[in-house]
Amino acid sequence: MSNQQFLTLCLLPLAVFSLAFLALPLVQLLLGAAGSEAGWGIYLQILATPRYLSTLGQTVVISLLVTIAALLISTTAGLYLSRAQFRGRGLLISILTLPLAFPGVVIGFLIILLGGRQGLINQLTPGHVVFAYSSLGLFLGYLYFSIPRVLLTIMAAAEKLDPALEEAARTLGAGPLRVLRDVILPGLAPSLIAAGAIAFATAMGAFGTAFTLATNIDVLPMVIYTEFTLAANIAMASALSIVLGLVTWVLLLLARSYSGTTVAAGG
Repeated sequence: MSNQQFLTLCLLPLAVFSLAFLALPLVQLLLGAAGSEAGWGIYLQILATPRYLSTLGQTVVISLLVTIAALLISTTAGLYLSRAQFRGRGLLISILTLPLAFPGVVIGFLIILLGGRQGLINQLTPGHVVFAYSSLGLFLGYLYFSIPRVLLTIMAAAEKLDPALEEAARTLGAGPLRVLRDVILPGLAPSLIAAGAIAFATAMGAFGTAFTLATNIDVLPMVIYTEFTLAANIAMASALSIVLGLVTWVLLLLARSYSGTTVAAGG
């Protein structure tokens, strides 16, 4: 067996997987969207329906805010944890990455325990403080879900930075902020873009947390779910899924082109 034949044989399982679980479902999704009476004009219906446009805009805005907040928090914590050595460091990292073990429904439940009608904050503060079922609650749930993913990416990148570059900058008289701006952040830029893309894609497609918390707001995964299950509108659910996928895919494509690294979306 030649090397070319061996390589082809090794790639065969990937080809079968790609065809069965990626290509065929996507084709079926496209055909499902075009199977309505409007045909391909169903996408014009989405653009002409205020509810769908508002939901798409709200989903994008929440996802962008989650991405920005996750990058700010995780970059600060990641830089510190990648360099500091102290007792309990491993335990702290384990706690910060604990949300990776939870599905979205559990994270939504945790937000309800914190900010729901019977939540801890409502019981400890005067007045009726309930935010779990609002955009703020969904934002916090997505943020809780995104921080460990971004944190691990930033920590891995920060550990690979060359300390000699920072020492050289300090020797030339650069202060801490200038070292951060001119040396550390440019070195982390590809990882920051990749981690941000992961956080954005995860928030755009998250369903479990939205299913638990989105009582008073609409996000696109919930609208797709209701169109599919309650309205039995398979064509519109398929079209909205294509729109959601395209928006996320464009962001990932842009992130990959800027970062020069492989960007993958977390589930």
